[in-house]
Amino acid sequence: MPVEWQPVQQSRTHELVLRSIEERVIAGELRAGDRLPPERELAPVLGVSRSALREALRVLETIGVLVAQPGRGPDAGARIVRNPDDALGRLLRLHFALGSYSLHDVLEARVVLERSSFEAAACHAPVEDLDEAEELVAGMAEPGITVSTFNDLDTRFHVLIARSSGNALTSTLTSAVRESVRPLILRALEAAEDWPATARALNAEHRTLLTLVREGSGPEAADLVEWHIRGFHGTLVKGPDAP
Repeated sequence: MPVEWQPVQQSRTHELVLRSIEERVIAGELRAGDRLPPERELAPVLGVSRSALREALRVLETIGVLVAQPGRGPDAGARIVRNPDDALGRLLRLHFALGSYSLHDVLEARVVLERSSFEAAACHAPVEDLDEAEELVAGMAEPGITVSTFNDLDTRFHVLIARSSGNALTSTLTSAVRESVRPLILRALEAAEDWPATARALNAEHRTLLTLVREGSGPEAADLVEWHIRGFHGTLVKGPDAP
């Protein structure tokens, strides 16, 4: 059924355009994969300027529900998408930097999310996901691995387990919370007195966590991941710069 577009009021125009598009998404008239009409068609239908429409589309792109492809052709234009991970990670990182959330808040959120995801993964994780996690653990064990590469693989490991739990929201929130403190964790790893030993110790915990998930030992995996998070992340909370 074609979407019916109605003119919007002129006050704070781009916000009203956002509201108009949001209402159609909530009503199910717009779904992921749908394309919006071209700007030259949509702007006059909504009764707004093209600049106001572009401003609204940029906001939607920032929050991960729209992607805009410039130019002409079948792939050009604005398309509704589902891409919450990057958007939420960026949002939380900015608010963490601004002091909206303390490091302790982030620690406790990680503990709650990852206890849940590891316990659920022990029951529901597909073999393919666990095999991929095995590759990530093997990658973190590579001799001479850099701090940056280790941190990337570490993040992917935790997010993968959250995804394999079967709860998409838990996966998104785990990714966002981890991303919010990514620079801080990276600096802490770089400051480790003995980086090779630190990497071996952290990855030994990853290896045990994966074994527990494979064995279906959910409660034990939940307890260990909490210990794992509090062991390293907890040292950041206790640091001199912690809130």
